[in-house]
Amino acid sequence: MKKNDIILILILLCIGGAGFFVLNLTKDSGSIVNVSIDGKLTDTYDLSVDATYEITGYDGGKNTLVIKDHEAYMTEADCPDQVCVKTGKIHRVGESIVCLPHRVVVEISKEGEEAEVDTVSQ
Repeated sequence: MKKNDIILILILLCIGGAGFFVLNLTKDSGSIVNVSIDGKLTDTYDLSVDATYEITGYDGGKNTLVIKDHEAYMTEADCPDQVCVKTGKIHRVGESIVCLPHRVVVEISKEGEEAEVDTVSQ
């Protein structure tokens, strides 16, 4: 690698990093937690109210959703992969937690906005 190649790579990394921070800092914090099961909106919770909810997903699968300190996260799921539990805490508009085996989607939105659930009809 030549000196100019290294400088170009560093410039591109700086531009990419700045873009990442600008996009993440401009996202609004949400106020509503929308829970959808199998593509249908089933529950809406206030993000400012600390609570724990048991969600019964597809085929009786169980997930535990916790809302605490204006953040939502899954603490338990009886699915084998535990991806939803490993997702972590969400609080910004558009962020989501997905449990594919139970077909559960937890998404953050703002009050007054209609929940958009992307589904594919068969």
